[in-house]
Amino acid sequence: MHRHLPIACSLLLAFCIGRAWAAAVPATAAVASADGAVVRLQLDAVAFAPERIKLAVYLPPGYDGAAAAGRRYPVLYANDGQDMPAVGLQPTLARLYREHAIEPVIVVAIGMLADRASGYGLSDRATARSVTGGSPIGPIGARAQDYSAWVATTLVPYVDAHYRTRRSVRDRTMLGWSLGALNAFNLGWEYPDVFGRIGAFSPSFWLAADRSSATAIEHTRLVQGMVDRGPRRDGLKMWFAVGTAEETSDRDGNGIIDAVNDVQDVIEGYRGAGGFHARGLEQLGYSVNLDYAHHASRTADVSLFLLQGGHHNQTAWGQVLPPFLVWAYGKH
Repeated sequence: MHRHLPIACSLLLAFCIGRAWAAAVPATAAVASADGAVVRLQLDAVAFAPERIKLAVYLPPGYDGAAAAGRRYPVLYANDGQDMPAVGLQPTLARLYREHAIEPVIVVAIGMLADRASGYGLSDRATARSVTGGSPIGPIGARAQDYSAWVATTLVPYVDAHYRTRRSVRDRTMLGWSLGALNAFNLGWEYPDVFGRIGAFSPSFWLAADRSSATAIEHTRLVQGMVDRGPRRDGLKMWFAVGTAEETSDRDGNGIIDAVNDVQDVIEGYRGAGGFHARGLEQLGYSVNLDYAHHASRTADVSLFLLQGGHHNQTAWGQVLPPFLVWAYGKH
């Protein structure tokens, strides 16, 4: 079984069994605390009807106060919104605010679709189609075009219309983990006119068009192909995080687990058997920091954070959330 599939299957079983949510009218609820209000609502998405997409909007402290009446905020959009308690989003934000480590930010946590593996994938905006890859649990990303287009062209305008947001590309970030990170990368790459930053934790860059052999996987990895075809998305910044203990699989026998190798190849480019070569972000002209954990500079276009001993789970993603937030919203 593929290295990420046990995780993917467990998430699907835990979160996807049962009937999709439904309601006759949009449902909203807000809960306020010293750390800021959380607004919970459901929005229509025509392509997924009758399913409605759940959202949790985390507003920064003082958002509704008189002192902040004219203030606008950057927005962090995040896939797998149902995981926010598990990764500790609210206490992490509260601590970073107390430490004056980050500027205030609106977080829009998007609850996953009933069919997670269908929505969280890759798309080709130019042809308005999903770019699917196979796996033992079936195709990945069969509805990624519908989902990605909804986020970029429906959700973002909705949030801009209802909240005091900064509306420049550089003030919008897309975050995700695992398959959600795969889609977060897709949203930044395909919609660079909407999102200026990407946060991708343990991204499922293993997704390939041909899984008939290890070499076939290496040569047909879909994200690698997207980057190789380019071109560079000017202004787009990316922050990747991978745990060094996410798995034991090592397709090419180079002593580096595939979870790490797949991200490194997307960043640095790939050379394989028979002279095969695919460009990475570095070859497209992005500046690169391959050791953000020890050199936390925010100047590079692309950064890689290796979490020593990190596994493919919410605990690890909660550990890399603070440095990511500082990278995206740090004051210093």
